[in-house]
Amino acid sequence: MITKEQKKEIVANLENAFSKSQSVVFSNFHGLTVAAASSLRRALRAEGVSYLVAKKTLVKRALDTLGFAGERPAFDGELSIAYGDDLLSPARGVYQFQKKLEGKISIVGGIFEGVYKSKEEITSLAMIPPLQTLRGMFVNIINSPVQRFVIALSQIAEKK
Repeated sequence: MITKEQKKEIVANLENAFSKSQSVVFSNFHGLTVAAASSLRRALRAEGVSYLVAKKTLVKRALDTLGFAGERPAFDGELSIAYGDDLLSPARGVYQFQKKLEGKISIVGGIFEGVYKSKEEITSLAMIPPLQTLRGMFVNIINSPVQRFVIALSQIAEKK
């Protein structure tokens, strides 16, 4: 049983985490094994993302005091929270484990730049590739016409 003082401390910690984070992802982790949860925590920590489990009533209390815009997602089942300073890392990290563990953990919704987002919106954010990958894709797009031009010139030179 958690005392009233402990509950106040947990709510204060949650408020602090929510207010300082760029994005927050709420997920349901029904049936997640301890080994899988530990693996998830390690992977998220490597990305600079914090992960915690808290009672839904305490999370709701913390969210109500902060007053984010939009409609708060419904918290069904066991609730876990991933949050961090990077906009996409929390969503991407949970989404990768959602695909890997199939049904053991699922995104419920989240907070992105101070606005509540639905499950679908957070999932679409999670599918955005990392910045390095996007840069590589951009360089490939720029390089492609140049590369084709060089190939065409070399074939013209071979014919002559």
